[in-house]
Parts: sequence; structure tokens; C-alpha cells
Amino acid sequence: MFGRSTDWVLGIAGGVLLALMTHYNSLLAKHTTPTFASWVAHGLGAAVALLLVLLAGSRLFRRGGGRGDGAGDGGGEERRPRVKVPRWFYLGGIPGAFTVILAAITVNGSLSLSGTIALMLVGQIVFGLVSDHFGLFHSPRRRIVPMDGAVALCVLAGSALIIFGGS
Repeated sequence: MFGRSTDWVLGIAGGVLLALMTHYNSLLAKHTTPTFASWVAHGLGAAVALLLVLLAGSRLFRRGGGRGDGAGDGGGEERRPRVKVPRWFYLGGIPGAFTVILAAITVNGSLSLSGTIALMLVGQIVFGLVSDHFGLFHSPRRRIVPMDGAVALCVLAGSALIIFGGS
């Protein structure tokens, strides 16, 4: 039970950080351009990621984490066989860059931060359902049920309330 609640807290924290990133990036884009703001966001993100790797050490980020293959192994490096990783696995930064640019544009438009985040959530839900249904990107296939459509419609309706309710 505790592990699941930790996942919920981390998921919510990720959403808060996404909203903060979108807000700060849109402020920078307002005074420069969305493309420049995206470069700054990704450049700082890369620098922070590098710093975290250097501070925490790469051993913490390996699959399985922890101390290696034995408790008393003298601190030696754990060797894993090399695996050929498909090149398209490295393309995650491309949609990330477009997300930052598009969010910077829409936050500074009529949607504002809350409307942008709400519609981004709708897009994530719909794409997630399609990905699950067709098994895209090697994800396990999952049949779309009517409740999934109801959930997407509720989030879309909530997004419309956020966008049009205050005007």
C-alpha cells in the first residue's frame, strides 16, 4: 500500500513540476521567443540532469539499483551485458521540445496556464488510450472500454469549464 501511495505523490509532484516548468517557460517566451525559451529549458534540464548523475552516481540509476550483485563485493562495478538499443528509443526529447514550445505559445494566448495544462491532460489521456488499444511503442495492448471514453469526456468537460468558466 505504501509503495502505491508513493507513486501517487510522485505523480502529483510531476504534474506540479510540469505546471511550474510551463509557467516559467511561458514567461521567458513572452519576453523572447518560444523556440529560445525551449532551448533554455532543455539546456538547463540537461545541466541539472548531469549534475544529479554526478552527485548521486550512476550506480543509483541502474536498473535494480542498490549495491550491485553482492553485498561484500568490495565496491567493484557490476558488469551487465551490452544490449543493442533501437535508435528510436532516443527520440523522447523531440516531443518534449515541441511540448515546451507549444505550451509556451498557448499559455501566453487565450488558454492561460490552467487551460493549457487541462488540455495537455486531455491529449495525454486520448493518446494513452490509443497507444494502449493498438499496443504502440511495445506497450501491452488494452481494450478501450466505454468508461475510458466517459473519463476522457469528463476531463474535456472540466477543461472547458476551466477555459470558459472564468470569462
